[in-house]
Amino acid sequence: MLSYQHHYHAGNPADVHKHAALAWVLDYLCQKPKPLSYIETHAGRGLYDLGDAAALKTGEAAQGVARLEARFATDHPYRRCLTQTRAAHGTSAYPGSPLIAAQSLRRVDSLHLAELHPAENAHLRRNLAGYDVNIRQQDGFEMAQELCPPTPRRGLLLVDPSYEVKTEYESIPRHLTQIARKWNVGILMLWYPILTSGTHEGMLIHLGAAFPEGLRHEVAFPPVRAGHRMVGSGLFVVNAPYGLEGELAQVSQVFAAKG
Repeated sequence: MLSYQHHYHAGNPADVHKHAALAWVLDYLCQKPKPLSYIETHAGRGLYDLGDAAALKTGEAAQGVARLEARFATDHPYRRCLTQTRAAHGTSAYPGSPLIAAQSLRRVDSLHLAELHPAENAHLRRNLAGYDVNIRQQDGFEMAQELCPPTPRRGLLLVDPSYEVKTEYESIPRHLTQIARKWNVGILMLWYPILTSGTHEGMLIHLGAAFPEGLRHEVAFPPVRAGHRMVGSGLFVVNAPYGLEGELAQVSQVFAAKG
């Protein structure tokens, strides 16, 4: 369970999908003066170097942010986060979702991150040292259960596991249902991989039954390298904010465009 390290995959097409949606939702929420809470269950290290050996070994960023970034408008919240990250950390830097959240939130907002992997947690603490953030080395769902309903009650939960543990596909609908009961006004955003095996399909059946008004969005892309089993990226959002469905339609166009 502690073997996954995202720096091999940072900036891949799934990251672009997930991070573009996340940046847009946070920008939307921050347009109102009311404070909000951001909770993330599987944070990773928060900041990645796409020029390091791990990233170059897989080459996934070349098929992701390097190919897709220019298709977003320059004033898109995702593009703004990329620009801010590079200005602060160098041209090969890439923001994980914790850094996107930290850059987007305001002083009145609360930021809570869980990362169980000891080395990744240490990286996370260093990379977000300049921000007011609650970082725990704890199971992310345990943290979410403890915090919910959070203060402030308005806000967003991001669930972005590695899915290396196959039982996660079975347990996630239960976790989200429990959290939603406690935090009925919270936006719950789940990322999942679309694999050639179709492993995600059973989870989505359960999520659809539990949250019939949930917003499901998927994008398809070729395998980033020979033999890779991920052929798309999915998001399932509970209490989706106004306008997100239209925004995700634009993201679909980004992935569908040729070239």
